[in-house]
Amino acid sequence: MSTIDADGHIVETNSDIRKYLAEPYNKRGGALLPSDGLDTNLGGLVGGLEHVDLPTRLSDMDKEGIDTAVLFPTSSFALNGFMEREYAVAYARAYNDFVADVCKQSPRLKAVALVALQDPVEAVAEANRAVTKLGLSSIAVATQGTKEHLGSKTFWPLYEEMQRLNVPLSVHNRRETPAGDKRFDSFIFMHTIGRPVETFIQFAGLMYSGVPEKFPKLRVSFLECGVGWAPYWIERMDEEWEKRGKIEAPQCKHKPSEYISQGNWFFAFEPEEATLPYAIDRIGDDKILFASDYPHWDGMFPNVTKTIRARKDISAQAKDRILGENAKRLYGWN
Repeated sequence: MSTIDADGHIVETNSDIRKYLAEPYNKRGGALLPSDGLDTNLGGLVGGLEHVDLPTRLSDMDKEGIDTAVLFPTSSFALNGFMEREYAVAYARAYNDFVADVCKQSPRLKAVALVALQDPVEAVAEANRAVTKLGLSSIAVATQGTKEHLGSKTFWPLYEEMQRLNVPLSVHNRRETPAGDKRFDSFIFMHTIGRPVETFIQFAGLMYSGVPEKFPKLRVSFLECGVGWAPYWIERMDEEWEKRGKIEAPQCKHKPSEYISQGNWFFAFEPEEATLPYAIDRIGDDKILFASDYPHWDGMFPNVTKTIRARKDISAQAKDRILGENAKRLYGWN
């Protein structure tokens, strides 16, 4: 059985991206990305490998028993919030060129692409280039930063192209508060709330707008938020749909749970999630993904895969599907 890390990370730096940026953007002064200035490592008290080189990454994959890792960006997920449209387009191209070159160094590494949602036409063109020319495996978007929710028809041409290309949409949250909220006074507060709340919003936006109805072959994954929220949120949305869906969500022809049962929407989980058996019971073991979050501070290296394999509350079939089979279906590698 192949073990596939459906959501690992590369920690890209300004110098990494600047080498690939077209003029005049490669001459920009200062940092290429905004920073919130927060210290996630607590001055070194919290673990995390962060800037690992390729030999170290491959060695660590061996220690975990991971055959293939899909690399997601770290700071570059801020792309959604860029004010300058042309710069956002140029940055997405530069990031994709950079990460594609990283993957050329080992067949065990795959990566997702970024697109600038600020320019929907360019986003479609870049999705096509990233998949057909660079060989990237998915189009990833952050839950935070967009001016419209991901179900907006503004983005439907992108989803149409992705469905044609047979690549999934990877919805991945980032270290940011829910839009416009200023009540947070610590990183732990922001990190606890921002991730699930923004994931709930984008999930509902995609579902109620009719994306699974309009694009029935488009695969979608929700990452970096666990899976325990999914049964609750789907049940809540079913109830809302039963009362108001025919009028206020006419493109959503069926209950959200019925679309989930079709098997095209996936959810990454945390290795120690106590609610995993319940999630499997409610949504199935064929929709849940293994994600290491390596090399970030909140990952579990080198004990991620062994923690999953040692669990007594899920079946051997569920482990096989979660650790590899589901990721193959998500990324279209079957």
